[in-house]
Amino acid sequence: MADRFPPDIDMDTPSIARMYDYLLGGKDNFEADRVACDVLLERVPEVLSLANDNRAFLARAVEHVASRGVEQFLDLGAGLPTADNTHHVAQRTNPESRVVYVDNDPIVAVHGRALISDEGRTAFLHDDIRSTDRILDAPETRRLIDTDLPVCLMAVSLLHCLPDEDDPFGAMRALLDRLAPGSWVIFSHCVTDDPAAGDWITQKILSFGTPWGRVRSEREASVLFQGLELVSPWNDDRGCGPRTVDCATWRHPGRDPLTRPADPEVKLWEMAGVAVKR
Repeated sequence: MADRFPPDIDMDTPSIARMYDYLLGGKDNFEADRVACDVLLERVPEVLSLANDNRAFLARAVEHVASRGVEQFLDLGAGLPTADNTHHVAQRTNPESRVVYVDNDPIVAVHGRALISDEGRTAFLHDDIRSTDRILDAPETRRLIDTDLPVCLMAVSLLHCLPDEDDPFGAMRALLDRLAPGSWVIFSHCVTDDPAAGDWITQKILSFGTPWGRVRSEREASVLFQGLELVSPWNDDRGCGPRTVDCATWRHPGRDPLTRPADPEVKLWEMAGVAVKR
């Protein structure tokens, strides 16, 4: 497999994108990624279901936003391609949907560009979400996305990969500020209500040498939604109950939305929400 990747790829240091690929049952990962995941799973077994539930949330959320008439998607921290990527879901709902993927992982860049086979409605940027102007002013973005019209800004399982000193929430706000009213946000973030558990996971991932931020509390992560209108996490749009929920329960058929997993033994989950800029 190694000869499929650029020669400067570090195969000995786990990558978040490749670890996520392994948890989703993918094949674009190395031994270091698999070992790192297995270390986490031994202490925090919910990591496996968390990854898969989060990917399913992405598909439900993109389908929901596309069904509301949004045709432009900016997917930050896109990760390695899997079965149902953003452009697949969006274009199933509306064939005119256009998607720009952004990721700073070089392996993701190699595979991401291989996705582009849909007659020019998808592009990939090898860049960092903290480069607001560079992302929005890139030729690929300008070709596909008109910021005078509603855009769906996506940061799914991303901001916990960035440390506080990089101001990840400020970077998201800077991007959102340049988007038109009527734009949407799809967001999820690893959270915990057990600070000790969150600190263990954070320190363990950092000990692998992997660039990482930290597990945050639900309160810390939900700051992203300040000033936005959160949509109902219920399939029938009812107005009761929480607006930010465990990603596994956001508009999931047959499940009531829950702020955290029902099992009190579960210490880690993805807080998720979808919101509109008015």
